[in-house]
Amino acid sequence: MPSSVLGLLRASHPEPAAAVTAVAGLLAAGVGHRPAGIAAVVLTVLASQLAVGWSNDALDAHRDAVVGRTDKPAATGDIRRRTLGYAAAAAAVATPLVALSTNGAAAACVALGLISALLYNWPLKSTPLSVLPYAVSFGALPAFVVLALPGAPAPPAWLLAAAACLGAGAHFANVLPDLADDARTGVRGLPHRLGPTGSRLAAAGLLLAATVVLVVGPPGPPSWVGLSAIAVAVVVPALGWYAGRVSASAGGRPVAAFRAVMVVALIDVLLLVTSGRVV
Repeated sequence: MPSSVLGLLRASHPEPAAAVTAVAGLLAAGVGHRPAGIAAVVLTVLASQLAVGWSNDALDAHRDAVVGRTDKPAATGDIRRRTLGYAAAAAAVATPLVALSTNGAAAACVALGLISALLYNWPLKSTPLSVLPYAVSFGALPAFVVLALPGAPAPPAWLLAAAACLGAGAHFANVLPDLADDARTGVRGLPHRLGPTGSRLAAAGLLLAATVVLVVGPPGPPSWVGLSAIAVAVVVPALGWYAGRVSASAGGRPVAAFRAVMVVALIDVLLLVTSGRVV
């Protein structure tokens, strides 16, 4: 594989990008998209994830180099920042263009989510408003998937609220491994101001809130599956943070907390798909 292609792949934040894209595809299938609609959703979300990941690494290359992030190809010189910038711009332009294959309302919604995510990369990452783009962009994701259906039906408010809580919780969990490195390079977002304990509590509370909203929000009584999902949403983050501490004590990066967020997100989407009560 050419080094530039490998560098682009490594700089795309492949794990969360793949997880978010897969979640979007599952949700698209769950709300009733046909195969062409599922493909449009998946390609749109993938393009947006690439735009956000590549622009993030291009902007943070200097800070990543200062703290010795060998997993960041722009920081190690394996790929040029300019290359990442061009790739991010191309992916950003492609995102609403692909979404237009569904309808204009869906394209406008996904564009809002992308702009919000890019504003996190700069300048909101180092401000007390750092959590806002995560809430807006995650909330826009299921809104886009629903709006992309024929007739562009309005997404239910409970679905947007749950996704926003999930996104906000992901922000606090995602920053936890980097608190010390961010402090060295002057990043002072909301999790940095709350500290490790406050961020863990915020992440746990928001993830639990997201699952509760998904269980009690749709019409009808909660199912036993939904109540079980609430219990899982309590246990999985705790296991993730414990695994993160073990990894940190062994000299690794404690990324298990963010992976726990992805597990909860997957469980929440499966809950939606099996319930059949989205729209």
